[in-house]
Amino acid sequence: MNTKTTFFFLLASILNFTNQYGQTVSARILDSISKEPVPFATIQFAENSGVISNSEGMFSVILNAPKVATDSLIISCMGYKTYKTLLKQFKDSVVHLSPQNITLKNVVVTNKNYSAEELIDLVKDNMDKNYNTSLTQKRLFFRDHYHQYINRTNYSDFESTIEAFDKKFVDNLLNSVPKSSDYYTETLADLYGDFTKDKQKISVIKASKMYDKNKELDFEILEKKLEKILHDNVKPDSYLKVKSGIFGTKIDNDELFGNQIDSTDVDALNKKLEEEKKRKENEKLYFANGRKRRISNLLEDLFFMDDSNLNFISKSRKYDFAIQELTYLGNDVVYVVNFKPDGGADYKGTLYINADDFAIMRVDYENVKSLKTFKLLGVFMNEYLDKGKMIFYKDAKGKYNLRYLEKEHGGMAGAKRPLKIIEFNKVVKGKNRQNELSLKFDAAATNINKYEIVIYDTQDIDNSKFDGLKEDNTIIPTYLANYDPEFWKGHTIIEPNKAIKAFTATEEITE
Repeated sequence: MNTKTTFFFLLASILNFTNQYGQTVSARILDSISKEPVPFATIQFAENSGVISNSEGMFSVILNAPKVATDSLIISCMGYKTYKTLLKQFKDSVVHLSPQNITLKNVVVTNKNYSAEELIDLVKDNMDKNYNTSLTQKRLFFRDHYHQYINRTNYSDFESTIEAFDKKFVDNLLNSVPKSSDYYTETLADLYGDFTKDKQKISVIKASKMYDKNKELDFEILEKKLEKILHDNVKPDSYLKVKSGIFGTKIDNDELFGNQIDSTDVDALNKKLEEEKKRKENEKLYFANGRKRRISNLLEDLFFMDDSNLNFISKSRKYDFAIQELTYLGNDVVYVVNFKPDGGADYKGTLYINADDFAIMRVDYENVKSLKTFKLLGVFMNEYLDKGKMIFYKDAKGKYNLRYLEKEHGGMAGAKRPLKIIEFNKVVKGKNRQNELSLKFDAAATNINKYEIVIYDTQDIDNSKFDGLKEDNTIIPTYLANYDPEFWKGHTIIEPNKAIKAFTATEEITE
């Protein structure tokens, strides 16, 4: 779908009501003065229910239940006046928010002028009572974007005793590896439990995966050709010795090619088919459990969790804090506090602290140095990227719940080493050494994961309900060769950005 078609689809969605999907409310949020997009604004349409505008200020929500004339749509963002209107009157494709800033000099929030360090101490003192860590049912949307690009794949001093495995074939093999690839997974689910991975259950409602299959197919063709070359040239009772510098390992023939099945062996074929059937049946469970583990890891790293890597609160003495200004989030007055390392700490960022109850309502953070590095004997790793944000809202009980989480994590790894692969065979008469391949390689790749979670409905549950829940996940992700706005029709998600909308495979393949 092109940009023009997408625009008319969104416009039609704003004005349309259907019995199947209810009312679709979509718009873009802009700063009334600069006309720039307002990202990560909170759009609330029912108690404990809401969504977040994306990085381009876009949002779209589905209101499934019949709405009455008094129901409202409320849009709020740090530093802006709250926008409020009746749902039945909302027909705008663009919402302009007006800035609303206040200064420390003009407003007396309390009867004491706190220092930044005193504010952080008050945050700590009120942490347990401010955040809801009890059992809940959370309706959430999880977007996982994996991006990889190859920095370099160089080699030299190539030698091979296998005629078919020549330099031209190696060049073709390396050229077939995608220099850049993207893999998107989107999941709508109900998550039950608290913020610890040991007490969580998931029910997947719908999911999609989007990537370019053709890039994988090109590489698979060469992989099969490589396997055939080795199969034709490596003797059945041989083994391979792989050496890189002073290190070496032995690979038996069956490890290299797997257990080859004779097409006339009916029992072996039936066993293989049964294993494939079981693998497909387990795929549904693997997907759901994989999503649950990934979400659990992200939730366990919330700044108020005991073992969080984000230690700017738990180890605040390692950081310098400075109050920058006061601003509004809705009707709440909020301290804007910047932090940076005092010595060897890892992060810098901004905290938005409620002046009334000292809850952190939002945090933006990024690392200031590599979190992990490794370099030894030509092998290296650099975990250089870790940044994100968390946004919370207060429920009717005065507890803060997570509304939005974003995290971007990346690293680069590679090696610059000699490599030698030697075929040995003790059965063949004469010399044990049969074939040999050697080269010096210099390869590196960068991997970046970006995660987004929006929780747009949170309800408390008790232990009996949690214990009685049985995970029965039968959903596997639907493959999409390109972005399809119809796929999520009828569901509230965080709007995709331009990069997602523009993604398309080389050639669409369906499965």
